[in-house]
Amino acid sequence: MVRFTVLASGSKGNCSVVTGGNTRILVDAGLSCRELFRRMRLVDEDPATLDAIIITHEHSDHVAGLAVTARKLGIPVYFTDGTHRAWVRWLSPRKQMTHTQWLERCREQAAARMAEADAAPAEECDPEEAELSSQSAPVEKAEPGVAKTAPEKDPTWLPSVRFFEAGKPIQIGDISVSPFTIPHDAADPVGFVFQAEGVRMAVATDLGYIPPNVKAQLKCVDLLLLESNHDLEMLRDGPYPWSVKQRVLSRVGHLSNEAAATYLETEYDGQAAYVILGHLSESNNLPELARLAAERALNGRASLLANRLLLAAQQEPMSTICF
Repeated sequence: MVRFTVLASGSKGNCSVVTGGNTRILVDAGLSCRELFRRMRLVDEDPATLDAIIITHEHSDHVAGLAVTARKLGIPVYFTDGTHRAWVRWLSPRKQMTHTQWLERCREQAAARMAEADAAPAEECDPEEAELSSQSAPVEKAEPGVAKTAPEKDPTWLPSVRFFEAGKPIQIGDISVSPFTIPHDAADPVGFVFQAEGVRMAVATDLGYIPPNVKAQLKCVDLLLLESNHDLEMLRDGPYPWSVKQRVLSRVGHLSNEAAATYLETEYDGQAAYVILGHLSESNNLPELARLAAERALNGRASLLANRLLLAAQQEPMSTICF
């Protein structure tokens, strides 16, 4: 069975769970670990069954609970190289260190831990812990419980880090993942198309506009999570400083209700059984406005009437969608 669950979507935190076959992937980790686990249990998902975390970009509403969650579960985190670098800088802003130096430091720490394990009396050495302690930023999945070997003062330590590139599909267990570049003011932001058991699910939020490469990726999907961030009039009359308004309105900002509706009316191929509107702004949008704009776009095309339109919320998880 293939499942898709939005746990949270908005400017205060974003994360979803994609399940295909025996594999479960957490897409972003913008909630605290405790809240993320709580919401998973609300929709009958066991956090312990997660196999990996994959990150769209380094902004805090997508990575706030990343490190704690990954350490707690001992699972790998997938980044682009640019996103990983930016995330490391964000968590250690005072450290003047290149990415190469940071990786070398991780290797040195791993070597030191391994040396300590070798020096310990045989009867006191746990072979499993010794093996786990040799991992710094490896390509192999860590075992649950690995968090206890993490350096206490290194907020960037993860049990396992794996890298991918936009435009190059990867396989995570039973799920194929196609990352694609999106226009947003982050280091190397991406959207995803997940495919399992013949079902294709796309995640496209945090984009200032929809360029041709994104339009191509969103064709022939069974589920589409699309940003509908703000109402133009509410944003212009709202409380944000003008500089922030300009950022949101820019081509590397966020997609408006109007822009999302225009795409649904003129470019969308109508293949998705579910269209989910996500990343709604609490200050500059209303669910009713986002829904109305999208419904008008879909209702204008008779071929799209079979699409089910849903809204993802910030404060509570959506019901799981099953295929």
